[in-house]
Amino acid sequence: MSDLLYDVVDRVATITLNRPERKNAFTLDMVDAWTDALRAAARDPAVRAVVVTGAGDAFCSGVDLSALAAVEDTPIGRKHMLMDRIHQVAIAMADLDKPVIAAMRGVAVGAGLDMALLCDMRVAGRSIRLSEGYIKVGLVPGDGGGWLLPRLVGPAKAMELLLTGDVVGADEALRLDLVNQVYEDDSVLDRALDLARRIADAPPVQVAMIKRLVRSAESVDLRTHYDMVSSHFGVVSALADYAEAQRAFRDKRPGDYQGR
Repeated sequence: MSDLLYDVVDRVATITLNRPERKNAFTLDMVDAWTDALRAAARDPAVRAVVVTGAGDAFCSGVDLSALAAVEDTPIGRKHMLMDRIHQVAIAMADLDKPVIAAMRGVAVGAGLDMALLCDMRVAGRSIRLSEGYIKVGLVPGDGGGWLLPRLVGPAKAMELLLTGDVVGADEALRLDLVNQVYEDDSVLDRALDLARRIADAPPVQVAMIKRLVRSAESVDLRTHYDMVSSHFGVVSALADYAEAQRAFRDKRPGDYQGR
């Protein structure tokens, strides 16, 4: 069976990391398949939201260091391994206009945590154990933790978590806004899929533009944001889906949205 699974049901694509015997530590082949899955979701009009999860009792224990050791053994080779392969998942995630939800149980460590933080939302089980554990194996946060964490928890807390590799449990993760929701482990995937389906039921162009606005807020000033949102407002208010949303709201029924 493949180490990464991809399927689409009810307009939601599910990407499953499928190496439970290694806590879903990922190899370079898995990374390539992960990037391909995200790009397939981006191209497919039948997909309106994405859920990423791990098989078994873990989300992802990071990069499989034993698998990488035999691949690149020079500093420049390792740099290009990150940029040309592992970082392509992050780029594909950033380029994807459709919301991505992580459904997390058990450990999410190092690059495994970074991959979860790249998602737009995180639904977690009570068993989660999160750690930016790079420092404990003599590495720096190679998959974006140094950029992602400060934006979620602030620079001082991010510094603490990155320099200590401390483990964060479910309650603390929720308090720090590292996760959106916490449930019992056996309901995590269902809850994440429910959230994804609710989003998939919304008008897709409007969803895409809201995601763009939120993501771009990390890098633009207020005036630029207002310029962008006024442009987006003008576009979506001319769509057939806008008229359908108005009718559905008035009639107190679900909308039938076509993405135009």
